[in-house]
Amino acid sequence: MRTQTIALIGAGGKMGCRIADNLKKGTLNVHYVEISEQGVERLSERGLATTPRQEALIDADIIILAVPDAAIGDVSASVVPAMKKGAILMMLDPAAAYLGKLPERGDITYFVTHPCHPPVFNDEVTPEAKRDFFGGVAAKQAIVCALMQGPEEHYQIGEELAREMYAPVMRSHRITLEQMAMLEPAMAETIGSMVVTILGEAMEEAVKNGVPYEAAKDFMLGHINIQLGIVFEKVNPFSDACLIAIDYGRKAMIKEGWQDLYKPEKIYEQVDMMLHPDKAEGLK
Repeated sequence: MRTQTIALIGAGGKMGCRIADNLKKGTLNVHYVEISEQGVERLSERGLATTPRQEALIDADIIILAVPDAAIGDVSASVVPAMKKGAILMMLDPAAAYLGKLPERGDITYFVTHPCHPPVFNDEVTPEAKRDFFGGVAAKQAIVCALMQGPEEHYQIGEELAREMYAPVMRSHRITLEQMAMLEPAMAETIGSMVVTILGEAMEEAVKNGVPYEAAKDFMLGHINIQLGIVFEKVNPFSDACLIAIDYGRKAMIKEGWQDLYKPEKIYEQVDMMLHPDKAEGLK
């Protein structure tokens, strides 16, 4: 990657610190921007000094917004006008961009990237890598990237920086902003996280009915490992008896037409509620 000047906005936050830890290992010129006292302290503990936002933006080739999704609209409204022509604004989640919260400016680039996180099936052997569930520390992960607007050559620049931010990265997938919104929130959070919480509740229900906690946990996690292998790695088919149980459970628990969650209007609704939690009150 050619020499770039980076401004990391929100560098002292949870995601900002994870990115800062990786970027400080390289040779890039990075301005760490943080306004909260706790964030500044976390950066200081890492031996990193902060730079005022306006000073950081003056010569920044790439600005990374490591701020909460709900804040991106307001933050970008103040950042984008100060960006130099041809600079890249990088976001770590598709939500705000998907809802059209970014200011219109045709002479800069909008790039979105997100980690896939280390996969369940992997070849990690060290204790640190095995416990690196989120990635970006020791376990390898894939990433997704989208060039929302800007010249084609900026895609490679953005992807190379994303690989450094989320290192170690084993592969990168180029997708569109709309496809990224399908993956998150629709697939990974609305559906995936919901299903996993149900699995946790199912285990707790067995415990409430007298099964020892450790026995229930071992049984659940072991069977999940097999089930994931069957569905995603095609290691073996489900038994005939299990298929009957699956159908019984699906009819008892799953709403018909759940696939509508992937319709554009439903994806928009999901993202909108995540950025505006008050709109989710009507679902209760």
